[in-house]
Amino acid sequence: MNGEQRRTGVLADAGRTLWPRAGDRHGPLPPMMIALTFVTGLVDAASYLKLGHVFVANMTGNVVFLGFAIAGASGLSAISSLIALGSFLIGALGGGWLGARNSRHRGHLLRAASSVQGPLILLALLLALVASEPFGQDVRYALTALLALAMGVQNAAAQRLAVPELTTTVLTRTLTGLASEAALVDGPGSKLGRRAVAIAAMLLGALTGGLLALRVSVAADLAVAAGVVLAVSLAVHVASRSPGIWTDA
Repeated sequence: MNGEQRRTGVLADAGRTLWPRAGDRHGPLPPMMIALTFVTGLVDAASYLKLGHVFVANMTGNVVFLGFAIAGASGLSAISSLIALGSFLIGALGGGWLGARNSRHRGHLLRAASSVQGPLILLALLLALVASEPFGQDVRYALTALLALAMGVQNAAAQRLAVPELTTTVLTRTLTGLASEAALVDGPGSKLGRRAVAIAAMLLGALTGGLLALRVSVAADLAVAAGVVLAVSLAVHVASRSPGIWTDA
């Protein structure tokens, strides 16, 4: 395969991710998962930059931060990391419960998860609106808990939906596959198109969230995140009215 064919294949893969063809195994799920990946960047930007150097979606980072905080590193809070980890686990437990009760229809599962995640982010938005920045410790803890709960639900749903390369919160495996499976090392192919879209979505979310949190407000950042999640909930509700192979677990 020459360079032009590879570029065409990458663009086609990215296009199918954003605009799936009729009859695709995952139907409308890929663009929705891309939207939720964007949300991950948004909320992690707000939490890291404004809530005390803690992540609400990237739990690997929180485990590392917890170790640093226990070791005595400045600017990090063991309590914040523990709140994020505990809330995320509770959210994931709730997402698992929703998954078990919607196991036969992937659209219904994503709709149920988004219907829980959206209100949690809206609650965080309301709290950010009534509190003044810079937030006090109690407000930071409450915002961290609400957002981590929401992202735990999202991550549990994404794991059960199992759309390839679109976990919505973790890119380590995506980046590893991008390099280790490349044809350059005699791999099966790096699936650059879909993986590049996922990476770009999180990067764009982090950039947007960072700009809003630093130059406007945390509330503005969370308003965008809530709007995206609610849009996904509405879109999957509409899509689920029509039967298709993508709805089968």
